Amino acid sequence: MRSVASWDDRVLLDVGCGTGFHLPRWAEHARTVIGVEPHASLVALARRRTRRLDHVEVRQGTAQHLPLPDASVDVVQARWAYFFGPGCEPGLAELDRVVRRGGTAFVIDNDASRSTFGAWFRLGYPMVDPDEVERFWSGRGWTRVPVDMGWSFARREDLEAVVRIEFSPEVAERVLASHEGTEVDYAVNLWWREY
Repeated sequence: MRSVASWDDRVLLDVGCGTGFHLPRWAEHARTVIGVEPHASLVALARRRTRRLDHVEVRQGTAQHLPLPDASVDVVQARWAYFFGPGCEPGLAELDRVVRRGGTAFVIDNDASRSTFGAWFRLGYPMVDPDEVERFWSGRGWTRVPVDMGWSFARREDLEAVVRIEFSPEVAERVLASHEGTEVDYAVNLWWREY
């Protein structure tokens, strides 16, 4: 992300900030960090995590209704908040509204076209067409950066627990039966756009 746009001394918005895990990291360089999260319990955890950081605030809201004024942020980061392109139009319209001219938005999402996890994802979510996702984002002026990462667990039980969170019981059992060990290669897409 930093190779595309810096958030140093700028206003950064983290859409779908969850428990606020990344907010302190953004705060190391950003002038102001705003986390937006729809779930009240996660908002409370994020506020607790950042209570000593005076330039970080957490607001309850959704990607489709960001609780921010027009043209108020410079950099937006959203991990798994805009799933798979089609259907995200209301949230992307909100980005159009809140990002200042010269700002940059980043969206991180699963890449179902490659990796072991990508194959699992296609099995669990056959309705998500990777080619359609690509057309959706690129047709709206977003640039794709493929990122290779992975899962690594100390115990097989931990891997199994996460797989069971991600997939239906039937798909999780098929996936686990076909995979040995505690590591999984995982591909994501980093989509970005300048405003």
